[in-house]
Amino acid sequence: MAGKEYIDKSLFDNSWYKPGPIWKRTLWYFTNIIFFLNPMFPFTSVKPFLLRLYGAKVGKRCLIKPNVNIKYPWFLTIGDYVSIGEGVWIDNLAQVTLEDQVTISQGALLLTGNHNYKAKSFDLMIGEIHISRGAWICARSIVGPGIEVGEYAVVGLGAVANENCEAFGIYLGNPATRVNTRRFEESEE
Repeated sequence: MAGKEYIDKSLFDNSWYKPGPIWKRTLWYFTNIIFFLNPMFPFTSVKPFLLRLYGAKVGKRCLIKPNVNIKYPWFLTIGDYVSIGEGVWIDNLAQVTLEDQVTISQGALLLTGNHNYKAKSFDLMIGEIHISRGAWICARSIVGPGIEVGEYAVVGLGAVANENCEAFGIYLGNPATRVNTRRFEESEE
């Protein structure tokens, strides 16, 4: 295998990918640093307003903790009563949708981009992520490009979801594998 070139990054060309005008990306870059990534800015009420200002669709009572990194808010939809924990990275080169009641815990990664490892040019590939109502993406877990997480599913601590996760499924491991079914206790009234 020595001597043969399998990857030639000089061929890499993602000119087809146009995430928005440079002025908008630059303004967001600084807004993201000051208000979202900054651990010294604990005020959560202003964050949904700023996301909406940049084109995100954000529902009511959305909680975004400090040190959250969002690539492009104009590719982001957040439902009602969503929680996003500290250290979350939403690398949304493509649309990311978080339906109502979703929880994204500390250090989780939502990654919409990847590279074609079979192509000599190592081309960029993107895929939307859709997290359905009531799902929980646990701490340090990863959801990859093109993945849909079903209603009330759980992607467990440190799990890597590189395939769709069914509704009410509990997924653990790398790759994430369904290990159980999420059941809710009846409330005592």
